[in-house]
Amino acid sequence: MEPVSGEDSSLGVVSSGERQRPESETEPGSLALPATPKPDGWRGFGRALRDLVFPPSCVHCGGLVETSPLRHVCAACEPLIVRVESPHCPCCGHPFFGDTEGERLCVHCEGLRPEFGEGKTAVLFKGPARALVHALKYRHGLHVLEDIATLVSAHAEFAAFVRGAVLVPVPLHPRKQRERGYNQARLLAETVVKAVGGEGTRVEELLCRVADTQTQTNLDREQRRANLKNAFALAPGAAITESQSYILIDDVFTTGSTLNACAGVLRRAGGLKVNVVTFGHG
Repeated sequence: MEPVSGEDSSLGVVSSGERQRPESETEPGSLALPATPKPDGWRGFGRALRDLVFPPSCVHCGGLVETSPLRHVCAACEPLIVRVESPHCPCCGHPFFGDTEGERLCVHCEGLRPEFGEGKTAVLFKGPARALVHALKYRHGLHVLEDIATLVSAHAEFAAFVRGAVLVPVPLHPRKQRERGYNQARLLAETVVKAVGGEGTRVEELLCRVADTQTQTNLDREQRRANLKNAFALAPGAAITESQSYILIDDVFTTGSTLNACAGVLRRAGGLKVNVVTFGHG
């Protein structure tokens, strides 16, 4: 019987004399391309391809990021990020180093007179963690939110504390937000919600900043407190539920004055469960 030739390739038959090439085999000298990803893998495939062509650089040292659990902090700098673990201050979350007895406030919270219940923070605000915040806050580095999400999701205590609560971002004055283009606290809140999950965990912008205050970078606690007097108010149409857990969120806890001023507004509006979280502390 003569061999079949010229058959429709859809039948899986090849012409006489030809060898069917396995899918994984390529022509000699040709470039082997990666397999076509599944639909749900397109995002990861695109990111891997982008990193191959434009390798990400470390926000801390400027070196290339190759084998690191974070995408914008290199393997040499990543261990320099200090994750905050217990024991820590119940008010702001700053870690206690060494043995502690009972619950007490740290030096950062002495004299604060907190309007909120508890506070948690994920990392200390120094080294690569500081570089991540500065990239987000001052250089439009929205890409670093991916690393912040990774750090937050890996922090079991922080994630459990936030899960199920309404996250309230510390607001910027409209002028400041127009200049920056976004409120980093709002982006941080959205990132945290996605990272920790949980039923009921959501972001609500319940506050507004009504006073265009001077920068607080070089002010001490008392000066910050005076600077923030009447700076915040309940947002138009915002409703506070007594039984709801509210967590104020900001990028960094320094003296706690800003978070405390915001907590006071929520308290006076009827909020009974008001706590705070920040990504960094320092």
